[in-house]
Amino acid sequence: MEMPLLKIMCCVAVIFCFISTDALAKGLKPISLPQPKMEGGKPLMVALKDRCSSKAFSPEPVPMEMLSDLLWAADGINRPDSGKRTAPSAMNSQNIDLYVLLAKGVYLYDAKAHSLVPVLAEDLRSLSAGPQDYAKEAPLHLLYVADYAKMSKLPDRPKQVFFSACNTGAITQNVGLYCASAGLGSAVRGTMDIPALHKKLKLRDDQEIMFNQVVGYPKK
Repeated sequence: MEMPLLKIMCCVAVIFCFISTDALAKGLKPISLPQPKMEGGKPLMVALKDRCSSKAFSPEPVPMEMLSDLLWAADGINRPDSGKRTAPSAMNSQNIDLYVLLAKGVYLYDAKAHSLVPVLAEDLRSLSAGPQDYAKEAPLHLLYVADYAKMSKLPDRPKQVFFSACNTGAITQNVGLYCASAGLGSAVRGTMDIPALHKKLKLRDDQEIMFNQVVGYPKK
């Protein structure tokens, strides 16, 4: 039986997408993160007292063990039986994707596997930093991208945008509290080159960059 032309075209498009993504990420390998530590750190009330936005960073990289803990705290799975996360989301949509921007390239955080999936072998932190010099010094940028395709229970776009912003806010607070507990600095930002980042990451029309958060050791 002959395959309909439309189906053939869809298959070719999917294959090209995988090839294209693999080519973009060439040189990067998936990273299996260490198991997050569930103990230690400052008491919650002390972390709340210490939480603040940092505007001066050391270029020293964030260790992989600390990055693992940070990403799990941000939006990792804390209830394996249900797959629910450390951060709440509207109707459990879990629609905020965390892109990890490092000097060597861009990764996507896979919460289920607690791993980093290669996206692009290019340093996009300058696009994320925009014109703010202090952000350019931060070794780690987290880019929060809303995927509206995961919000089928909320078909109204204005509501999708509103609740995605709320979902992102919960994640950024988790990151801020972890950083306060672990001796890192962080700042939530809206200043960035969104069109360029959207193009570089090949995001779909129903994906939207919400905020970014720069992280690093405070400059001494």
